[in-house]
Amino acid sequence: MNSFLGGLSGGEAEIDYHDSDIDIRKPGAFVTCAITGDKIGLQNLRYWSVDRQEAYRDAAASLEAHQKYLGQK
Repeated sequence: MNSFLGGLSGGEAEIDYHDSDIDIRKPGAFVTCAITGDKIGLQNLRYWSVDRQEAYRDAAASLEAHQKYLGQK
């Protein structure tokens, strides 16, 4: 992960998600979970989809997103 975890500007960060890392395009304090809409502090970001370029609050939200994605294929 980028060592620059956003200037904690309080706003939403813009992130490029990679297989085992992220790149911060726009500094911020959080990203939004694609399933729940919850704010996820960058220090707590553990789950994301490289293919869909979206973040998830937890493993359950990640699984739900994956199941929705499979249902749409």
